Amino acid sequence: MDRILIVDDDKNVRLVYNEVLSDVGYEVLEAENGKETFDILDRELIDLVVLDIKLRAESGLDVLQKITKEFPKLPVILCSAYASYQDDYTSWLAESYVIKSTDPEELLREIDKVLHQRGVKLMGYVETGSG
Repeated sequence: MDRILIVDDDKNVRLVYNEVLSDVGYEVLEAENGKETFDILDRELIDLVVLDIKLRAESGLDVLQKITKEFPKLPVILCSAYASYQDDYTSWLAESYVIKSTDPEELLREIDKVLHQRGVKLMGYVETGSG
């Protein structure tokens, strides 16, 4: 079962994402800030991070930079209510960018796509690495 870390300062958003993702079979962990994010990443195996850009006390883009530095193979999907951040070069570090919506279908599609691509990459590595 894939494990997804939801990082959002809004408890209601985390609750909705947790319910939606759990219903389709993902194991979900939650964090509301960068400190909690790295506490979890340091002790748990996570397959994907869904990260809000606007966190209360810090920028999600700063958290993204730290994740890509400390966990370079961990895919991150940025999830924001603001489309304008797509033009920020820092957001390009993420695997994907999803605009927050009341309909979680786009987020689910992106999660499936990113995890599938990651699985294909890992299988390709195993196949070429074993030969």
